[in-house]
Formats: sequence, C-alpha cells, structure tokens
Amino acid sequence: MQRRKDIQPKMMYQVNIDMLVHTDNFYRKLSQTLDLSFLYKATAKYYGTEGQESIDPVVFFKICLVGYLNNINSDRRLIDYCSNCLDVRWYLKYDIDEELPWHSTISRTRQLYGEEVFLSLFQKVLSLCVEKGMVRGKRQALDSAYIKANASMDSLQEKLVVSEVEQEIIDDVESYAKELNEGSEFKLAPKTNELTPTDKGTVSVKRQNRKK
Repeated sequence: MQRRKDIQPKMMYQVNIDMLVHTDNFYRKLSQTLDLSFLYKATAKYYGTEGQESIDPVVFFKICLVGYLNNINSDRRLIDYCSNCLDVRWYLKYDIDEELPWHSTISRTRQLYGEEVFLSLFQKVLSLCVEKGMVRGKRQALDSAYIKANASMDSLQEKLVVSEVEQEIIDDVESYAKELNEGSEFKLAPKTNELTPTDKGTVSVKRQNRKK
C-alpha cells in the first residue's frame, strides 16, 4: 500500500540537542580539537564592565568559522544557516529554542574589533585549524579563478605541510573578510569610524564549498 508521509508536531518532546547531534559529527570533533579560549583575553579590552552583555567572543569567531567553511558571505544568511542546523547550534552552545544573535550583531562586533584585529584573530583561528589537520590546501580552479583552502570534513587526521597550507588560508581570510564587509548591512563609511547601512545585499562569489 502506498504511503503518504505527514507530520503532526507534538506539543512537548522528550529530547535534547545533545541527543540529536551524532557522536561522529564534524562540529563535535571541531569542538574537541579546537581551543578558542585565548579569544577572551585577546578581546577583553574592547568591552566595558557595565551595560548589556555582548555576544560571547568565542561564539562570534565560531560563527565566522562556520561561515568560512560553508562559503557564506552574508551575515544575515550566516545567522539563518546557524539557526537551522542542529549541529552548528550545538557547537555554538545555543539550545533548540534559543534565539541566536541578530545578524547586525555579527557585523557590529566585527567593526568593534576593527579590520586589523579581526583579521589577525581570525587568521589565528584558521591557523589552529591547519595545525589540527582540519583544513586541506588543495587549490581548485573554477571559471579560471583559483580557489584556496578547502576544509576536510571527512577526517580531522589528514594533514599537509603546515608551512604551505597555512599561508594560503591566511591569504584567503582577507578575501573572505572583504566579502563579509561587502555583504554586510552595516559597514564603516569611508574615512570615518561610523557604521552606515548599505543596500548592496550579499555579494555573489563563485567559490567552492569548503565542506566535504
């Protein structure tokens, strides 16, 4: 007999997010392998002691890393992606019913640190990925343009020579940061330190997805 699948959502479920993320999931391995606690000290001077709490700086850079690995160059689309993926939510330590930061918070936090500091810290995060064997440096040619640094989602054990791969990753961070800034609804106005909205939307960039 032919079956037609439907769903009747329950009012309550006996489940938690930890149960829904497989033990062999990439983001579980990423969490176990990559220690980003150094970011608290590195960004401490940008925060005061009073007022509303900011986004956790480790969460901020984790979100940026998720965007980098999945070639998402828009803050709005990045937050949508993170919200819809259970394993990413688990990695960010946001529960199923917990609202993620607004997309504008991501762009404003990037501007809070400034381009130089953001690039330096994000390059450090990517360098750690290389050291732990989470990134491969095979360059791919698409439409006559070389694409750098594809993340190996199959295994965290595979490594290439760090000195060769790391430089490609570091160079690619600058390109990705530029894409994020162009796709952001808030960006620094020329020759000022003020954030201004832009209606450019997302930038279309032909880049091979780093996830496998």
